[in-house]
Amino acid sequence: MKIAIIVHSFLPKWPNGTQIATYFIAEHLARRGHLVHVITSLDEGLPDESYEKGFYIHRIPLIKIRIFGALFFWRAIIRTIRKIDPDLVHAQSLISGMPALISKKMLKIPYVVWGQGSDVYLPNGLVKLTSKTVIKNADSAIALTENMKKVMQDIYNRDIAVVPNGIELGVNVEKPHVRILEETYKRILFVGRLHPVKGVRYLIQAMQLIHARRPETKLILVGDGEERDYLEDLTDHLGIRECVDFVGEVPHERIIDYLDHADVFVLPSLSESFGIVLLEAMACGLPIVATRVSAVPEVVANGATGILVEPGDVSGLSESLSRLLADPDHAAALGRSGLERARSAFSVARMVDDTTAVYDAATATGMGD
Repeated sequence: MKIAIIVHSFLPKWPNGTQIATYFIAEHLARRGHLVHVITSLDEGLPDESYEKGFYIHRIPLIKIRIFGALFFWRAIIRTIRKIDPDLVHAQSLISGMPALISKKMLKIPYVVWGQGSDVYLPNGLVKLTSKTVIKNADSAIALTENMKKVMQDIYNRDIAVVPNGIELGVNVEKPHVRILEETYKRILFVGRLHPVKGVRYLIQAMQLIHARRPETKLILVGDGEERDYLEDLTDHLGIRECVDFVGEVPHERIIDYLDHADVFVLPSLSESFGIVLLEAMACGLPIVATRVSAVPEVVANGATGILVEPGDVSGLSESLSRLLADPDHAAALGRSGLERARSAFSVARMVDDTTAVYDAATATGMGD
């Protein structure tokens, strides 16, 4: 099958959950003999077209002008789809579904749309305007989680498959560690954007309480974003700058180093579509403390692979993290359970198996009409 996958942004510049999952899907579909073309936006320093891991990448300039920029971008995507002439178009978000829908009307090519996160939970005006039409006209629709499925069905009630993201599980949690910090330190790790929705300000407030009881603890923040200056000022104000390490943004391939050297992983988000970094932490055998928001409880099993707290609950974060740091046997047991859950429920192979089943249903019943 020849497949065109539309994703707004892509690796290597944008190592977020959707982009990582898209890369895995494209690579594994190519391994299985499919002809795969990824259509995305052009980042500085990258070629317009390339070929890697067995699939093609088409990068299109994106003009950053509201509405008009999107329209020109969609027109270029449709031109690329016409050139590729695929059997199926796969849209990796509700907004990416618009050029897929137009291609279906113009070129009679069926399409699959996959809700990914903020397009479902935090849609902008353009997504709100178009999402019902995109979901309604798709030959198949996918959600990452049961929670996301319900939200998408509130937009338009139809059958929607649930296919969680998956990750490669080649991590060896038994290998010797090269410690990032001295062995005497306990390390709490956060990986993500420094954005208000990630709830890092509450984590830093919790760290003040943890530091008072366990001064040998370090909080490592990997990532960057608009809230960084505020968060750095907050650590100064709370007097805990010496135990909070702002690492900044790092290449995705280096994330494993930080995961591999952490004792506990924490994700204090106020809203979270899926959190592929949770899977990466589980694949490293880390116990997790996360917030009970959106689909996170479908990834982290409370009491089995981690601990869930309410969003914005500073004392809950502090108590849960302190409990795991104080009881390494319990933390290790949660980590082992998380690793087994990642292997059984969130492998790339399973994700691609489920995705190709959706493709087969879409092409069998849609026929581009």
